[in-house]
Amino acid sequence: MRKITLKIIYSFLVRWFLKLVVGVKFDNAKFLLNETQFIILANHNSHLDTMALLASLPSNIIHKVKPVAAGDHFGKTKLKGKLTEFFVNALLIKRGRDKENPANDPINKMIKALDNGYSLILFPEGTRGEPEIDQPLKKGIGLILEQRPKIKFVTAYMKGMGKAMPKDDNLIVPFNSTLIYGKPTLVISKNVSEIMNQIENEFTKLRIKTTDNNP
Repeated sequence: MRKITLKIIYSFLVRWFLKLVVGVKFDNAKFLLNETQFIILANHNSHLDTMALLASLPSNIIHKVKPVAAGDHFGKTKLKGKLTEFFVNALLIKRGRDKENPANDPINKMIKALDNGYSLILFPEGTRGEPEIDQPLKKGIGLILEQRPKIKFVTAYMKGMGKAMPKDDNLIVPFNSTLIYGKPTLVISKNVSEIMNQIENEFTKLRIKTTDNNP
């Protein structure tokens, strides 16, 4: 039931709304069908970001991809949490580490989801920033890839989404926006700092590509 629901919502309704009404240009993400598992890493300026990423995915794998979301916001009540888990397929986590309760620790929860065969969508900046302004990346993804180095990461860069639906504004307005993907990439080190540098470099490549395509 969830598989069919997610396909209808994102492959049809959300995708065409974002394309025709908002003006989002989607990169072709069919290359993800060749990957058994992956972690999409994206910049974050708007609540539209998750919707756009899910809408960009090949419909056959949407149900296998879990966006990582803050439990204190999207799971503030049990009902809101259940709805978010069902209609967004989200993995709700704490914002901070919880080493005293390993089962509730966000890093452990993400690794468990990966071990259960899911792919993830993760915003390593941690929270939505100002439109078109990049924020420092948090090292959580480095800790995950340090422990699961055989899972590829895929950078995604979005431009314009923060203008279409800015932070703290629930109004969606048309604004030419772009979503582009990098290539599935394996980490070249098991050192967290070196992993983060590698991810930063991949983001820089996409940022430059987006700027070149939108002078």
